[in-house]
Amino acid sequence: MTSQTRLHPAGQPRQADPRRWLVLSVLLVSLLLVVLDTSILHVALKTLAEPAPIGLDASPSGLQWAVDSYTLVFAALLISTGVLADRWGRKRTLVTGLAVFGLCSLWSAYADSAAELVAARAALGVGAALVMPATLAIIMRVFPPGERAKAVGVWAGAAGLAVAVGPVTGGVLLEHFWWGSVFLINIPIVAVGIVAALLVVPESADRSRRGGFDPVGVLLSVTGLALVVFGVIEGGGAADWTEWKVWAPVLGGLAVLAGFVFWERRTARPALDVGLFGIPRFSAAVTVIGLVFFALLGATFFLVFYLQSVRGWSPLQAGIRLLPLAVAQLAFAVPASLAARRIGTRPVCCAGMLLATLSLLAMTAVDQHTSLWAIESVFFVMGVGIACVMPPATAAVMASLPQERAGVGSAVNTTFRQVGGALGVAVLGSVLTSAYRSDMTDRLTALPVGLPEDVQDRALESVESTLTAAESLGPRGEGLAASAVDAFVSAMHTTALAAAAATLLGALVSLLLLPPRTSAGRGAAERTSPATQPTEV
Repeated sequence: MTSQTRLHPAGQPRQADPRRWLVLSVLLVSLLLVVLDTSILHVALKTLAEPAPIGLDASPSGLQWAVDSYTLVFAALLISTGVLADRWGRKRTLVTGLAVFGLCSLWSAYADSAAELVAARAALGVGAALVMPATLAIIMRVFPPGERAKAVGVWAGAAGLAVAVGPVTGGVLLEHFWWGSVFLINIPIVAVGIVAALLVVPESADRSRRGGFDPVGVLLSVTGLALVVFGVIEGGGAADWTEWKVWAPVLGGLAVLAGFVFWERRTARPALDVGLFGIPRFSAAVTVIGLVFFALLGATFFLVFYLQSVRGWSPLQAGIRLLPLAVAQLAFAVPASLAARRIGTRPVCCAGMLLATLSLLAMTAVDQHTSLWAIESVFFVMGVGIACVMPPATAAVMASLPQERAGVGSAVNTTFRQVGGALGVAVLGSVLTSAYRSDMTDRLTALPVGLPEDVQDRALESVESTLTAAESLGPRGEGLAASAVDAFVSAMHTTALAAAAATLLGALVSLLLLPPRTSAGRGAAERTSPATQPTEV
């Protein structure tokens, strides 16, 4: 039921919601659900690559698309759903998104093929896009300016934690159930989230919200991103980046994205206000967020194969090995927010990016014999680095916009995170595949025992395919298995260097472009005039 309209005079602060921390806890349930699904599938990738009935016999490109179809649709729709949340009602949008998410989780769990799973995951992205913008916009609505940085820090820390906890949750489920259980776990969480949102979360909207629904812009953004990702994935699969089927989609996608920017600058009701990127701290902060998620999701993609295929650990054991990544983010998210307020956003984010870079460089020394404590130390340092980036950068994004634009700020923030993650999986996954195929091609010719042609073709697809082929050969396959492990470790080192380049770039952006301090609400005060005060419902 919609509450009565209340006008808030300009300059008069809104009274803090007395249940704001309870509201935050409910929103974190929804956030956990959406972000968890970004990473929970990672630990199941090895299982999905196996033949039926254990998996779906998915190819490396099919696995990348299973991850990226969710994140791409999620990212492309976020701007429009941010508009919907601000105008139709943030609570209504949140509840609707949770319902869509639950239904599509059920579809994903019972997909019969890799192609159907990709389609179901894309539909799942629609539900996620409805949920995410509403969560941060509601936080900005119910918390007073003095508490927003802390609330946003908790929100951002929970988002980072969910990404890291996803593989652990997936591993527990795969230990006892089939791969579809990683989606069925969403159903009870959805039910709890809907009931709690209806009972606790207040409704709010902005009837004067500028912008509108932009189907042309959404179509252009989805098409452009999909073409770029398709070309990148094809490049990794073909191990030849000069082929027309690689560079043509990438160039076409970039051209479509340029058309998207051109359209958004000229349409009367744009989905994305590109003028926002004229605010230096806004554009710098979202760029840093995109880069850190590029490295995080891309690294998680190859780490699960290292932990399971190279080290031989089960999905549950692999998930547990990633726990230091989650613990570090949980422990350092709020302190990082407080440090950013005390000493400045710039030094905290720059330090975080440098720590992430250091951890990725350390991965170039990791092989199949590296001790467990060394691996866990690398994961912990990476988690600390991410925790030092996400909360301060998110606070910088939200502080650069007036409160009535909280929905679009949240949407752009999450869009860059999702696009960064999708490109990370596509680019780093393709670098991994390309390096592995190139190395294995040389190693196959050096093997003392010749392999049948069909076995050679299968061995070049992925490390999992190679190990499966080696197992089918019995004792003759021992040399092939050893070569596969060595080739994968070498490819992982190359991929870690590529990820480190992205985080090093993020450190440079942080140092040169982020503001020295972020004061929650300052940007809003600077940009909100009496004439632009929103009507809250």
